Amino acid sequence: MLRRPRAFSVGIAKLRFSIVGISLAIALAITLTPGSQARAQGSVLERGKYLLHAGGCIGCHTDKAILKAKGPILGGGRALKTAFGTFYGPNITLHPVHGIGRWTERQFRRALRHGRAPSGYNYYPAFPYTSFTQMSDRDIGALWSYLRTLKPVDRPNRRHALKFPYNIRFLVTFWKWLNFRRGRFRPAPAKSKAWNRGAYLVNALGHCGECHTPRNALGGLRRRLAMSGSSGGPAGDTPNITPDKDTGIGGWSADDIVSALKLGILPDGDFIGGEMTEVVEHGTSQLTDFDLKAIAAYLASLPAVRSKPRNKKAAGDE
Repeated sequence: MLRRPRAFSVGIAKLRFSIVGISLAIALAITLTPGSQARAQGSVLERGKYLLHAGGCIGCHTDKAILKAKGPILGGGRALKTAFGTFYGPNITLHPVHGIGRWTERQFRRALRHGRAPSGYNYYPAFPYTSFTQMSDRDIGALWSYLRTLKPVDRPNRRHALKFPYNIRFLVTFWKWLNFRRGRFRPAPAKSKAWNRGAYLVNALGHCGECHTPRNALGGLRRRLAMSGSSGGPAGDTPNITPDKDTGIGGWSADDIVSALKLGILPDGDFIGGEMTEVVEHGTSQLTDFDLKAIAAYLASLPAVRSKPRNKKAAGDE
């Protein structure tokens, strides 16, 4: 059998390698044109803006009076009154002194995933990192990119006014040991794409359970009673949003849930009230129909939990 000279085989291998390299270079040149880069960046920023609304960031990080007056968003100062004292939402604009202008993306990711400040201290769980920990890397990156496009707001942060011993921040370390479950959202393989999307929106981005789940004496979520309503939390009294027909939203259709989240209209024609008004205006009303239907599908699948009725409307006024 005739064999090709070794030099010939090496030459062919080099030629093939060169062709592959040239092909990759051409592909990259086509992909990374200024136009395609701009479109990709625009897509990331659009996603980041969408996530800002889906995550409810505007309401918690903008003073209520400023928000009502259509002033600059995310400058902090929003008061969140709880049984433990009053928390004030911080400035998350890129102001270098009062905001997060000196943060890196890694520090931003650490805050959302681990509940830690750049200096290492623990955040109080009034900042719902207990839910945001489930966010995907892609979403955290997109949100960070969008925040960097917003105008810095020169507004100092207010100190939390907490009762003793909750004002001892070091104790949050022990609270985390008992109540913080860190980790990304994992889709359920047996469930549909819409159901998993709804679960992600409700449990990670929308952090609905932070307000709609009752808490124990230490402020930990009572997960067995998830979404069954609570009192004394950051949003005051919140309704039962499980499918219980007497005290929850078991009598609602998927369209009823979508209308409530998109338009703020309840099944009986009345309007949503309380803190949920802002959630709808600056949050859920900005979501796509697919995402709203996904939320409805997920909520309808939850175990029905009977709770003590607070009013006649399952998701109405406080």
